[in-house]
Amino acid sequence: MMSLLGLFGCSATINDYQNTKPVFSLFSYFEGNIKAWGMLQDRSGKQTRRFTVDIIGTVNEDVLTLEEDFIFDDGEKQRRVWVISQNEDGTYTGRADDVVGEATGIALGNTLHWQYVLRIPVDDTTYDIKFNDWMHLQDEKRLFNTAKMTKWGFTVGTVTLFFEKQD
Repeated sequence: MMSLLGLFGCSATINDYQNTKPVFSLFSYFEGNIKAWGMLQDRSGKQTRRFTVDIIGTVNEDVLTLEEDFIFDDGEKQRRVWVISQNEDGTYTGRADDVVGEATGIALGNTLHWQYVLRIPVDDTTYDIKFNDWMHLQDEKRLFNTAKMTKWGFTVGTVTLFFEKQD
């Protein structure tokens, strides 16, 4: 029986996933072709957009390049290219054209915790939104991702994604 404390506990930390399986290897999982399906929700939980993503991952020594092609339900298309490095201490850093500064991440057990600031264009301006991503490997082909989006410490929305490695 699930403890009520588990339902109302404090925020998760990467150490909570230390003994979970299967072990998530960022480079191994994202090398090759990946398909993803996702949705954006506003701060009230209302779904505002849906999208699909085709991803091609290429590993060259300690660098992973992810070419992500998004198609939104309204027909909008976006492309993001991540260049991610694995550091000597096992952590990750990444860059993309619309990421402010550097993304940082750490994997433990079946989970990757990934954080970055994304510059998002809206009408005639842009907003810098902080993303706090948690990726959880289900099995060798499937990965769940939830990302909390914040601005000035306030939640502005959530992104939920389901990834599937293609053969």
